[in-house]
Amino acid sequence: MSVAALLLTMSVYMLIPMMPLWLMKVENFTPLQTGVSMGVFGLGLYLFGAQCSWLVQRYRRNVVCLWAMAAVALGIALLWYIDDLHTVFVEFWVILLQRFLLGAVFGLAQMILLSTLVIDMCESYRRTEANYSTTWVIRLAVAAGPLAGLACYQYQGFDMGVVIAAALAALSVLMVKSIDFPFRSPEEDVHLSSLDRFFLPQGTVLFCNFMLVSTVTGMIFTLVTDVLFYVFMGGGLLVALLTQRLVFRDAELKSEIISGLVLLMAAILILFFYPSSWSAPFLAGIGVGVISSRFLLFFIKLSRHCQRGTSQSTYFLGWETGISLGMAVGYGLFYQCPQALLYTALGLTVCALMMYHLYTHQWFVSHKNR
Repeated sequence: MSVAALLLTMSVYMLIPMMPLWLMKVENFTPLQTGVSMGVFGLGLYLFGAQCSWLVQRYRRNVVCLWAMAAVALGIALLWYIDDLHTVFVEFWVILLQRFLLGAVFGLAQMILLSTLVIDMCESYRRTEANYSTTWVIRLAVAAGPLAGLACYQYQGFDMGVVIAAALAALSVLMVKSIDFPFRSPEEDVHLSSLDRFFLPQGTVLFCNFMLVSTVTGMIFTLVTDVLFYVFMGGGLLVALLTQRLVFRDAELKSEIISGLVLLMAAILILFFYPSSWSAPFLAGIGVGVISSRFLLFFIKLSRHCQRGTSQSTYFLGWETGISLGMAVGYGLFYQCPQALLYTALGLTVCALMMYHLYTHQWFVSHKNR
């Protein structure tokens, strides 16, 4: 299931570098239209969120997930059909609808995977470990997905990149289908709309603080046109994984996120003065990996009994919403203005650091349940 979630996430993240280039260079979209197109994906994530619990209870949880994953593959493949027409430029509303619905089915698939399937297939005493491991595998798609997408676009073209992305999503469907999920009797009195498996209200402070970090990451993505950037960022993510065991294992609780934010600020400053330096993406990868790991555990520890799945969905929404918002701002407001974008990204990172240091950490310590 972890590998299936990785492949599904990679299929969507492959579009991060490819789609804006295609929209502006081939379809003649303006930077503002491109930014809105990339940002509306984040709105789509919330379309089925309130119905997630009802769908899981009304129908078999793995079947709903499979249909949502198949819809992701079809939504990506639709871009190949649109590009293959070659007769007229695609209408703006068509891309908006495609991105919105892609976000909706991707969000539904990931919320069921993270909040239900992974948890239900593990013993209760290993569920935190399962959540942590699965999310770390998915996190590698932050670098691997854009790396594959940009490489495909540069060497094989947009159509081949879309085909490969759709194939990854289809492969994730086959992997989940190969797993035997035991039947579970549905709960009684399940409401059509609820926050269960969708959003953790008591995690709103963490959600906002975490979204600041992911927004900065999305803004940085809009500057990248080099495959090596994602190679070094992937290396930074792997180093961040090692630091969990070697550096922060016995460290003070607050030090992890603060260190990650300082590393992210250092990466932004390096991008400002030395845009081609390999150290910027490497430090950004370490920073993002360290920050997101700790926030994940915070969401889990904040949840009450039977809310673990809801905390996972909230964490997922905080990350993906920020990425979409960052890309919308990056293309819509700061296209070809890298200095202004980096100034803004640095300001948001400082805000995230001050918010965490002055308020979020103490608030979490006072409200955690585990």
